[in-house]
Amino acid sequence: MTDKIRWKIEEHLPENQTRCSLRTLLHDQWLLPNRYVHFLRRRHHVLLNGRYAYMNTAVAAGDRVTLAFNGDEFRTPAANDYRPTCEPQVRVLFENRDLVVVNKPQGQKSHPNYHGETGTLMNDVAGYLTAKDCGAFMVHRLDQETSGAMIIAKNPVVVPVLNRLISSGQIHRRYLAVVAGNLTGRGKFTEPLGKDPRDVRKYCVAGENAKPAQTNYQVLASRHNRTLVLLQLATGRTHQLRVHLAYHGHPIIGDPLYGRDGSPRMLLHGATQELVLPFSFKRIQVTAPLPSYFTDYLVKYDLEKLDCK
Repeated sequence: MTDKIRWKIEEHLPENQTRCSLRTLLHDQWLLPNRYVHFLRRRHHVLLNGRYAYMNTAVAAGDRVTLAFNGDEFRTPAANDYRPTCEPQVRVLFENRDLVVVNKPQGQKSHPNYHGETGTLMNDVAGYLTAKDCGAFMVHRLDQETSGAMIIAKNPVVVPVLNRLISSGQIHRRYLAVVAGNLTGRGKFTEPLGKDPRDVRKYCVAGENAKPAQTNYQVLASRHNRTLVLLQLATGRTHQLRVHLAYHGHPIIGDPLYGRDGSPRMLLHGATQELVLPFSFKRIQVTAPLPSYFTDYLVKYDLEKLDCK
């Protein structure tokens, strides 16, 4: 291994590890892209118990696997694109070597829209991670007016792994929203979503370049012609929850684009992340407390047991 190495991952294979080839471990089990595996092999940047191993070498429980990366293997934007906040205020919900889940406040942008922009959540997380000698890498985003749990990678190695887990539905994101009207029961919205040709800021059902979309919902409570609903994304289209609910006559209270009911805040909150951790693939549940401005609905739901699939 050379002195150009910027990122290193070391894992001890657990007792229940099935005997397989190193290539199978990296690509099929750990979900590393072919590009990563190619560079690891070509540069001899994969060690098995401290020594370089060929891709067809068998691995088993108790083995130590070390991966090294120079940085040019990644197609992820550089972490230093996010100017670190000097005194960041970050509410950490979960953190390990590879990622951090933070509670994004309502009204804060997820990421900068131009080079040098500050004040976003990614700027704050970059500042928080500076002392830990880690970068901040975007995995997914929340709309500016949406609060709640958001995953941020601490190294670029796991970004495509997390993206694949999200796109395949293995990481479940559940939201709480207060919507207009009396929505009832449970079900799913399946209308395809695309760009709204009448407004560049918006998306709509059957819009331009529409893609399949599915939102699962379960009503939790109704009062005063408003409904508290649990939502789960089966797909992750832009503005998906907001468009689906508005299309069915139940816009989210405070939605400035699709509702416009005059409320000062949009009542949409990323309540839980059912997270799959890279490499170990252990499942954990991360919950973001409901903000105080959900005043009328601050009831104690066991979100870990609720399911609207």
